[in-house]
Amino acid sequence: MLGVIVNTLVIIIGGLVGLLVKKGIPKRLNKSIMDGLALVVIYMGISGALKGDNPLYVIICMCIGAVIGELINIDKRLNNFSTLIDTKLYKGDNLGENANTLSKGFVSASLLYCVGAMAVVGAIQSGLSGDHSTLFAKSILDGVSSLFFAASMGLGVILSSIAVFLYEGIIALGAGALSSILSESVITYMTCVGSILIMAMGLNMLKMCEIKVANLLPSMFIPIIFGIFNII
Repeated sequence: MLGVIVNTLVIIIGGLVGLLVKKGIPKRLNKSIMDGLALVVIYMGISGALKGDNPLYVIICMCIGAVIGELINIDKRLNNFSTLIDTKLYKGDNLGENANTLSKGFVSASLLYCVGAMAVVGAIQSGLSGDHSTLFAKSILDGVSSLFFAASMGLGVILSSIAVFLYEGIIALGAGALSSILSESVITYMTCVGSILIMAMGLNMLKMCEIKVANLLPSMFIPIIFGIFNII
């Protein structure tokens, strides 16, 4: 679990630094940074989405995940949670705007830090053999990105450390059982579907559309079910 703890702490530290420097960044520069990050996010999404070689699996994952997400209405629940936190922090000032930003920052950062082979493989290595090198390398990348994202998107980026800790922690603790389920093919399609969500997040950041990415999050875990039944 050492690698998971380090990864979580580095995201928090990077996010706190980002919040501190945020006050000194002019609005025009902040917008330019945000637009640049959005383009990088879209690039990351496209790169990861191309890893899957069977679009049919991706389509099925997205459809099933969307149905589950809409039934649970994850987006609404996250917004309600963000509003609750916002009420405590801002005493109701600019409530809607702050809560929306908090939710978007949390979902966006959580996706970035949890999607990809480094999170899954690193957590399995950490749990099985005590090899934390992959998660240590990931921590450096996450720490740098959390600084810039927190400067642009606020406190929600720091809160994403909770999602990272739970996600990687569960995989690390259950590495023995999960290593047989999380095959290379399953990880590939989890990355592929998750990367499409990252691409959607980038489009939202550029205000090109308003996709409820949170309601599509279950799609990323459908490949695990496929793996259990040896479909992929």
